Amino acid sequence: MKLLRVGPVGAERPALLDESGTLRDLSGVVPDIDGALLADEAALDRVRTAAAAGDLPALDAAGLRRGAPLGRIGKVVCIGLNYHDHARETGAPIPAEPIVFMKAPDTVVGPDDTVLIPRGSEKTDWEVELAIVIGSTARYLETDEQALAAVAGYTIAHDVSEREFQIERGGQWDKGKNCETFNPLGPWLVTADEIPDPQSLGLRLWVNGELKQDGTTAEQIFPVAEVVRYLSHFMTLYPGDIINTGTPAGVAMGHPAPKPYLRAGDVVELEIDGLGRQRQELKDA
Repeated sequence: MKLLRVGPVGAERPALLDESGTLRDLSGVVPDIDGALLADEAALDRVRTAAAAGDLPALDAAGLRRGAPLGRIGKVVCIGLNYHDHARETGAPIPAEPIVFMKAPDTVVGPDDTVLIPRGSEKTDWEVELAIVIGSTARYLETDEQALAAVAGYTIAHDVSEREFQIERGGQWDKGKNCETFNPLGPWLVTADEIPDPQSLGLRLWVNGELKQDGTTAEQIFPVAEVVRYLSHFMTLYPGDIINTGTPAGVAMGHPAPKPYLRAGDVVELEIDGLGRQRQELKDA
């Protein structure tokens, strides 16, 4: 299934994109798309049954805002430097273990919402990423099978980053990762049954129509199952948590000088196979 949330900020309602591409209203079946729904197999069965029956009301998608496909996100865990080609372009050594940092849930916005360039920023960068959506509580997992069983589905994350704040201003990476609007998410939450192999997905990102990133999750240093298993030994993962799994080569930081960092007026578009497409216009904060 392709689950999403549509409507004004703070008043999104649950929806489903059916196999014909028609947007369907789910508000009569479930109150929202969130961790509570993903952990409730009976509720998910009601959604599947209603979708199969074909009697969900159609929504007019014209002019309808797409919000983040998940409400009430618990935490956003991120994996840094998780692609072989990205490590090569930045000259960084391959990490022996996943590099872990956090983004606050309030950085999450809709897939087509405005992204704000922070005040004083000269090095705002783009990063297309596969995002894992957790569907069941995960603690001290031992196998890849257990890890994948905890995954409800996948979506697209744009891990916007300010490189000066992240790298040159001391402390941890969090300062360059938690600026407002720095995690567009969506458009859909695609359930795991539709993505049989998360290690064979193409990722692409354009800036002002120019292709900047064109990678594949096959390049991940730590694949999806290993990331979920690993994290479960350091924190409890709950339904409604998000894991951003890193970005392939092609970020602005990896370009030769002068590096083409983002500016107000730029338009970023990104997509992942089977997971849809995002589009954001950049403005000054």
